[in-house]
This record gives sequence, structure tokens and C-alpha cells, in this order.
Amino acid sequence: MLGLDNTGYVPRGLGPGGRGDDDYSRWHLDIDGGHAHMDDRVGCVRIVLIGAPGSGKGTQGVVLAERLGVPYLSTGDLLREHVARGTELGRRVESYLDQGALVPDELMVEVVQDRLAALERHDGYVLDGFPRTVAQAEAADELVPGSLADLVVYLSLPDDVARDRLNNRNIGRSDDADEDTIERRLEVFHTETEPLVGYYRARSSLRPVDGNHPPEEVTGAILEALGSNDDR
Repeated sequence: MLGLDNTGYVPRGLGPGGRGDDDYSRWHLDIDGGHAHMDDRVGCVRIVLIGAPGSGKGTQGVVLAERLGVPYLSTGDLLREHVARGTELGRRVESYLDQGALVPDELMVEVVQDRLAALERHDGYVLDGFPRTVAQAEAADELVPGSLADLVVYLSLPDDVARDRLNNRNIGRSDDADEDTIERRLEVFHTETEPLVGYYRARSSLRPVDGNHPPEEVTGAILEALGSNDDR
């Protein structure tokens, strides 16, 4: 398992091929058996994962971070950690998580602002769970020099498959607690988060990937999509 350090993300001490942090400052996706390889010709890449609840963002985020040798940040895990620790921030967001609602835009930007600044010390990252609205995406682009995302992977998944996955993975998380909460989460995704697909497609950074396959096949499809210029 990957562990969070005190900045809230997973640092990768070794990049692809066993290289250290100082050596992976520039890399290039060269698809060869589903692995990424270093290439001095290309700078850092910032990857954002979006998709419905249950689409596999967390699973794929961890794998991609390991493959590419970059940090991984899950804002959902970060929020749940604050709730579990009983912090002031955790108390502010707990009711939203319990109801399957999105944390308000201004509060969410406040939550991730310091984490994004920490990620800027690294050459690239994989970000899961932020932004979740177009307003958050616009605010994030103001916070991060250049742009929050160079590439945005959209993991598409039918609602019925998402429901089955969420019901099967309920391991005590309040936002997977019951069918009503799951339905609210799916509704919130379609109304609040799904518009990000058009937002990032208009910026030619979207990479759609079918998430309704075994995890290892989805990983391979993501790596192929990241190595392409296809943003259909």
C-alpha cells in the first residue's frame, strides 16, 4: 500500500526504471508493454482523473503514480482523513460527505490550495477528486502556474455498473453507506462534475477511457490515451 506523508500526498522516491527524484524531472510516455519511460525531450505532465463514483479513479491514480514516478493526491481521502481526525476542517466537511453532496467550491479550493502548492515542487502529479465542478477548475487554474491539468483522463462508466461497484465496496465509508446516498452521489456527478468533460475537451486536454473493464486493462488504455493526441 502507498502511504500518505504529512503533506497529504504520496511521494515517489523512485521514478520509472528505479531512477531517483532528481532524475525524473523530464519524462515521456513511450508505450512499451504498458510502462512509461524517461525522455529528456519532454517536461512534466499534470494528470487529473475525473469519473463517476465507482469508476476506479483511486485504483488507477495509485497505479499511474507508481508507473510514472510522480506524486498522487486523492482529495476524497484527504477529506475523510480530516473527518477521522476530528479536525476543524473535518467538522466543516463531514455533513457534506455523509449526504453524498459536494463540498462547496470555495471550501474545496481552500482545502487543496496548500496541497497544490506542495505538488508544485514535483515535476508532474496525478490528481483525483479535484476539480469536481467547472468553478473549481477555473479557480484552480488561477492557483497553479500555467494550468492545473495538462491531461485529463475521463473514466466513463454506466450508472448501473457504478451502483454495483459502490454497493460491493461499502467498507464503512459514509458516502457508500446506502442506496439513497449512492443515488445522490451519481446525481451530483451528472449535474456538477460531468460538465468538466466539455470544459476540458474544449481545451484539447481530455482523454476519454472506458472504465468498464478489469483494472489492468483500464490502466493499459489510460497509458495509451496519455501517449496519444486524441481528445474525442
